[in-house]
Amino acid sequence: MFQWNILHPMVVHFPIALLIVTPLFVLIGLLRIHDARVYAIGALILMALGTLGAYVAVESGEADKQTLVLNQLQRSLLAEHQELGEATRNAFTALTVLYAALLFGSAVLQRALSRRNYIILGVVFLVIYTGSLFLVVRTGDLGGRLVHRSGEHVHQTSR
Repeated sequence: MFQWNILHPMVVHFPIALLIVTPLFVLIGLLRIHDARVYAIGALILMALGTLGAYVAVESGEADKQTLVLNQLQRSLLAEHQELGEATRNAFTALTVLYAALLFGSAVLQRALSRRNYIILGVVFLVIYTGSLFLVVRTGDLGGRLVHRSGEHVHQTSR
């Protein structure tokens, strides 16, 4: 039987990396004229994979939590880490759906909006997305503190 709990340390870095690099593709997609759609679709794929990875990270983290023996500080860090992980997953789910709607509704939007207004809409999305990266960074920071700097090491019970 597959043990989800062992997966958490291996998968958490993928959504972090994918979600952090995504805004670069969004930005390039806004700035390019001829191949903008290629970069925009690339951004959507990265965002979707990062969001999917966040789901796997949250589920595997929940399973991993069941195997841990924690002191009070670690329990506190873990509770905040778990809340932020779920908030990250939810925020990037919404952002991915919104970006897909912008991307696939872009033909309609571009006819309705001038290129300038379409770019402004994209920049607003990018600002919101970039602000949401705080969740990714804070969640990862708490996970790192939990594992590496919370005093005693986290002990796992026998599997």
